[in-house]
Amino acid sequence: MQDNNRWVLTAQCPSRLGTVDVVTRFLKEQRCYITEQQSFDDSLSGQFFIRTEFRPEAEGFDAKTFQAGFAERAAEFEMTFELTPPGRCLPVVIMVSKADHCLNDLLYRYRTGQLPIDIRAIVSNHPDLGPLAEWHGIPYHHFPVTPETKPEQEAQVGEVVDATGAELVILARYMQVLSSEMCTRLSGRAINIHHSLLPGFKARAPTTRPTKRV
Repeated sequence: MQDNNRWVLTAQCPSRLGTVDVVTRFLKEQRCYITEQQSFDDSLSGQFFIRTEFRPEAEGFDAKTFQAGFAERAAEFEMTFELTPPGRCLPVVIMVSKADHCLNDLLYRYRTGQLPIDIRAIVSNHPDLGPLAEWHGIPYHHFPVTPETKPEQEAQVGEVVDATGAELVILARYMQVLSSEMCTRLSGRAINIHHSLLPGFKARAPTTRPTKRV
């Protein structure tokens, strides 16, 4: 179950010294205790990403005041950020192919409250997992794809993402490499469950190679 007093601050900025410090120092000044933090520096794009989960230690935490104060610090680093309140369920679309083990795991964690998500739709290039989605009461969209129809199929997927208001697209063993156009459209809003599940790029650099391809 989710802690009802944990906020999440996510931020992105050009890679430079002091990015972690600007986040942690501000949280300390606001009397916020960091419970979890992850960061990633993307050498290809020159961008730094950081996600910080925290809980306010002082009473009367005000999100608007917090955001206004942090915006002043973030501006120096050309940093964009988002503050997510406790208990918010992120609207998502899940993309799958034939295999069901990744989807089953997500659905179990979703149903038991382990994942704070709201699954708006499941999209697949195969019809196989339609009954599973139906059992969970989740809309299922079957869009077959071939190399020739890939642009049209991805346009259909994009329409579902837009229509459902999804803020994140989860590739749950979706056995297709997204086109560069689709990657651009979903920039910052898509996640692949595990790079070892990506077809055609075995062994070394399984994420770098498809990135270069698109």
